[in-house]
Amino acid sequence: MASSTTLFLTGVTTGLFAGGASCAAVQGGLLAGAVGRRSTEWTKERWERSGLFTPIGAFLGAKLLSHSLLGAALGLIGAAIQPGPRAQAVLMLLAGLLMILFALDMFGVTAVRRFVPRFPSSWGRRVRRSAKSAAVTTPAVLGFLTVLIPCGVTLSVELIAVTSGNPLAGTAVMAGFVLGTGPLFALLGFFLRSTARLWQGRLTFVTAAIVLLVAVWTLSSGLRLGGWWPATAPAAAVAAEGPAQTVVVRPDGSQTVTLQARTNSYTPAAITAKAGIPTTLVVATKGTGGCVRAFVVPRLGVQKILPVTGQTTIDLGSPKPGSLEFTCGMGMYGGQITFESEHTTS
Repeated sequence: MASSTTLFLTGVTTGLFAGGASCAAVQGGLLAGAVGRRSTEWTKERWERSGLFTPIGAFLGAKLLSHSLLGAALGLIGAAIQPGPRAQAVLMLLAGLLMILFALDMFGVTAVRRFVPRFPSSWGRRVRRSAKSAAVTTPAVLGFLTVLIPCGVTLSVELIAVTSGNPLAGTAVMAGFVLGTGPLFALLGFFLRSTARLWQGRLTFVTAAIVLLVAVWTLSSGLRLGGWWPATAPAAAVAAEGPAQTVVVRPDGSQTVTLQARTNSYTPAAITAKAGIPTTLVVATKGTGGCVRAFVVPRLGVQKILPVTGQTTIDLGSPKPGSLEFTCGMGMYGGQITFESEHTTS
């Protein structure tokens, strides 16, 4: 299993390049509530006295705390029970469907309102009362509560925390993810503070549109992670992208398939190998970051956290003729190995 440092770096890169926009779309409403009201109700002197970024900092600091605690809990759960790739895919599909419901509700589609999960009314009244407060603690409360409304990318990182099987490693990947999303949230918070009146009434519509796009992305990622919508590449790409010795058949009749894991792809993305003989898959990395380091073979239930640099060996047995899909832990990047019988390949 990967070290806590490795998972922390994985969380940072995932948050920076994939999580910021999607999480901002889903949690932007809470950030607007934390910052927007204060930019219209607080006096200039109170803003200057509290500091320009105090509400934004409180929001992000509390978010970091809640997600770190969640990561530790998920690591403990993973030490006992680790969900397979397809169980993770089902969770992503459910997350995507929920986001579609939330988006349609924000667009004003009344037919979906009874299906949208809602907090208890008593809790809602408390949140509304706290949102009306000008206290500096309000942004911290709302930031802490972002843990209750994760985006699709957050769910994927949470699942990596589960597969870490260690509370420290789970904390590391979740904390890294929040820190990676931090710059975009800080910019969004400053923008909301400066233009709260201009965007009042428009933010819901814009957020709903972005949430809908992220929901579609989450659904497609879940389908790929489950192996139900494989990511394929043209056969011509094998020669163009792949190394010279992608498939090596050894004198003892076994074969080795070598795959290069890069930061934003697996190369080659389409490989042809022999069926019916013992096969070993070698996934090589060299300074690799991002979600490609969470390597999954859905059909076999294989999930590995790849090292930043090194080689990971996976025994594929003696595959039957057909295709075997592989993907990253978030369903963003993938490919397939096509196993053909000797009669077909000759």
